[in-house]
Amino acid sequence: MQLFRKKRKLDNESLKRGVGLVTVTDPSSTVSEQFRTIRTNIQFSSAEKKLQSIVITSSDPSEGKSTVSSNLAVVWAKQKQKVVLVDADLRRPTAHRTFNLLNADGLSSYLTNNAVYDEIIQKTDIPNLSVISSGPVPPNPAELLNSHHISTLLERLASEYDMIIVDAPPTNTVTDAQLLASKVDGVVLVVPQGIAEKGSVTHAVEQLKTVHAKLLGTVMNRFKADKAPGYYGGYYGGDYGGYYGVDDKDD
Repeated sequence: MQLFRKKRKLDNESLKRGVGLVTVTDPSSTVSEQFRTIRTNIQFSSAEKKLQSIVITSSDPSEGKSTVSSNLAVVWAKQKQKVVLVDADLRRPTAHRTFNLLNADGLSSYLTNNAVYDEIIQKTDIPNLSVISSGPVPPNPAELLNSHHISTLLERLASEYDMIIVDAPPTNTVTDAQLLASKVDGVVLVVPQGIAEKGSVTHAVEQLKTVHAKLLGTVMNRFKADKAPGYYGGYYGGDYGGYYGVDDKDD
């Protein structure tokens, strides 16, 4: 029960204030370097084609996928790549808080024909990084994310950006992540050490496989090297693809 209350508190804090951007506030830290390592490993995780769009998800809520999404977007942009972060968590969005942006118009507005493309792209204070916020919370997120509009949007973004990072809802909670995973080049699953249960992670992987998603790897966050020294800062093959260690506690 104590763990559940803690997770709810962290989640509510991220909804009110956004997630921590250690790659901005402390770019020379070990954690920031780990995010750069993750970026590099993802870039080299597909031999068949250059990755241009990825979904970041987790098995369950409050496991840090928004922190990973936002910080990866920053380190990618700092590589002088033109990056767009899409907040596709239409139920519990955080990106507009994280980057201090407006959220009157966003992804949901575009998908419901209440905003045009140019109205939903917002530049951030970070060079080369733009964000599409979630927009107003709709009553039918899964239906919107399964429409042809999302495919059209991703195609246009791919013509204008070097990398598209999609922050998706947890895989085991709703079908949104599966719908998005089938439309991008690859998926990264966030797994908090000591919190995520093996059964939940396995189920999430199975759910992604049903839509033939390309699972690129797993980010192990809230990571302590002394508990799993073999994973520290490295990249390893496994049942879930590559494993990346991140010593990070934010949601």
